Amino acid sequence: MSKSRFSTRRLATAGIIAGIYAALTLFLPIPQYGGVQLRVAEAMTVLPFLFPEAIPGLAVGCFLANLLGSPYVLDWIFGTLATLVAAIWTSKVKNRWLAPLPPVVCNAVIVGAEIAYFATLDGAAFWPAYAFNAFTVGLGEAIACYVLGSLLLRALERTPALHRTTV
Repeated sequence: MSKSRFSTRRLATAGIIAGIYAALTLFLPIPQYGGVQLRVAEAMTVLPFLFPEAIPGLAVGCFLANLLGSPYVLDWIFGTLATLVAAIWTSKVKNRWLAPLPPVVCNAVIVGAEIAYFATLDGAAFWPAYAFNAFTVGLGEAIACYVLGSLLLRALERTPALHRTTV
């Protein structure tokens, strides 16, 4: 019997990840949008290290959170793109300690630029605003991914039924 690439279990896992990501982003009473943000749901962006089905789950969850929580169409597109690129990159990482790095880099670069664009509308102040926003978004992302995400990975790796080869 051949193993389907999109089994019911993988689809359900992606859906659960999408729902949890969106709910954490929309309902936690902490800054989730803007230049200074700590998106706790971003801790989940390390999941593609263990589960490839987390890639579409994270992308859909981020899109839903941005669609329902941000008035900016560019945020719906580029925020989701940052999460998607980070998730794909994370799935290719071989070292658990490097798994949080792709989301930090992708969000600092892409979301930092997006916020700087909104703040300056591509004027002369774009580059200073970009440096500030890339730093603050990257810092929030580093906290979410390296602290919370690393704890999440550690907990999941200790769960025998959830290893990369069994999913």
